[in-house]
Amino acid sequence: MLNEEQLELQQLAHDFAETELRPHTSSWDEQRALGDEVFEKLAESGFLGMLIPEEHGGLGFEPATYLAVLEELAWGDAAVALSVAIHNGPVVAILMGHGTDDQKARWLPLMATGEVLGAFALSEPDAGSDASSISTTARLDGDTWVLDGTKRWVTNGARAGLVVVFARTEEDGLGAFLVPTDTDGYSVGDREKTLGLRASETVSLSLNDVRLPAGALVGQAGQGLRYALEVLDLGRIGIAMQATGIGRAAIEHAATYALERQQFGTPIARFGALQAKLADAAQRVSGGRALALHAAERWSHGVGNGTRRGSDGLTVRAAIAKLAASEAASFASDEAIQIFGGYGYMRHYPVERLLRDAKGTEIYEGTNEILRRVIAGEILRDAGDETL
Repeated sequence: MLNEEQLELQQLAHDFAETELRPHTSSWDEQRALGDEVFEKLAESGFLGMLIPEEHGGLGFEPATYLAVLEELAWGDAAVALSVAIHNGPVVAILMGHGTDDQKARWLPLMATGEVLGAFALSEPDAGSDASSISTTARLDGDTWVLDGTKRWVTNGARAGLVVVFARTEEDGLGAFLVPTDTDGYSVGDREKTLGLRASETVSLSLNDVRLPAGALVGQAGQGLRYALEVLDLGRIGIAMQATGIGRAAIEHAATYALERQQFGTPIARFGALQAKLADAAQRVSGGRALALHAAERWSHGVGNGTRRGSDGLTVRAAIAKLAASEAASFASDEAIQIFGGYGYMRHYPVERLLRDAKGTEIYEGTNEILRRVIAGEILRDAGDETL
């Protein structure tokens, strides 16, 4: 499904992941942090500007090319891939889809070079899957927007220079706001201690009388929820490809170990039951990848021209891709641990980390339970039930 040029870019990303990410994954996981140097190298390689148009200093990749690179980064380190996906995905997408020319000119070149890292602040302590219940407020005081509230589970929140914050406006809807992180009243709270993706900087944010100019509002006040759901389609496709990279890494580790490990006088790779585990994992991971690329094709046709709704629309394709790929990653990682046996349960080997990382892809950007509801709802609407 990828052309020759895309395959060459994918190979470049693979080489980067092999040399710049994999040697450090264990230490990053133990230390629960990514060093500044990895973001500098990502920026030097152009990976922080993949979806930013060339006119703004980015690479202007097609979605499929972006996903091919993202899979390789996740194959190298899932926490790095998550940071790249948030920065390139929903943050860039909301600017490109609804930002003014001035907003694009100000922020996109800085994001393309890595001078500014992007973050996306939608969830709150009492508003996770139900984004419509957000309580953070944005009120107009003359020509100034004043934001107050708390955000939770914000990836890149401590390192970002720009955060897209969603808040309830006086129009009884949500607005999307561009918040520079050096703004008075913006503060970073506690770092989350997560099961997997331990190196990812996921934090809570506090907004206390944060004052922004009128030009900080993206698009129309009251339309923020629509914008958020729109760009989450791209976010979910990216998470699907991140999960694919995790699953592929698990399969490769398991296959290599199975060829080396001997029991009963023969490599365990010769055992039919073990071969079945590898085959089943490969089937699921390959399916997840195909579904993600299929959804990316629909994204590339353009959002807002009939591609979102219906059981064959972008939203459903993105939901199916993330659902399938994330569960495939967890399955492949779990089977890899079984193939490693007792060693797989030990921290010394990489497969236990992959299982911890894979579990996260079933939760963020919409839990898999929510995604099943999204998919079923569109199918039933197609069948004639307009109440869903």
